[in-house]
Amino acid sequence: MKLAILALAGATFLLAAEKGFTPLFDGKTLNGWTLFSKGKGSGYIVENGSIVCPADGGGNLLTDKEFANFVLRFEFKMEPGGNNGIGIRAPQAGDIAYSGMEIQVLDHDHERYKGKLKPTQRHGSIYDVVPANGEALKPAGQWNKEEIVADGRKIKVTLNGKVLVDANLDDVKDPAVLKKHPGLARTTGHIGFLGHGTRVEFRNIRLKELK
Repeated sequence: MKLAILALAGATFLLAAEKGFTPLFDGKTLNGWTLFSKGKGSGYIVENGSIVCPADGGGNLLTDKEFANFVLRFEFKMEPGGNNGIGIRAPQAGDIAYSGMEIQVLDHDHERYKGKLKPTQRHGSIYDVVPANGEALKPAGQWNKEEIVADGRKIKVTLNGKVLVDANLDDVKDPAVLKKHPGLARTTGHIGFLGHGTRVEFRNIRLKELK
């Protein structure tokens, strides 16, 4: 009886924690998403309930809807050396790391990146703007849980329960950075996956809009 009560309590807690969230992916199709800047390869596919950027795929897979302020939750896993990104408040054109914002998705400790990365290129960073603080990335091949909160000028990135970024975009004052990243001024846009020809899988993608 105690085990049953605990299980019910756990389920109730999970439901409460997810209250207000809406799936962005139906687990079967790419309905609600559009591929931009595909280049060569197969773009994105659906496999076993996940959106997959194959090793020969990539491009910008963006939601058809735009979102301003939100909590985005998802799970992901990468092959060794995996490289992708989460576009937020993104337009449909341009390099979204600059025309919008990109939250880095990267197996940053892989041999291919050693000695080549700036702090603002490590996983969880607001790419080329705000560095991630600390380590929480699981080894390649394991599922990670991530949450991105965009609330006005505040951007927060939490990976596997650890806060990596808690930034106020108004604190970015460097004129060169602001000129290079006009997307920091955007207040709304699409959410998307920004693939670079390495296998990365995403699942359980859901969002809660904030007022």
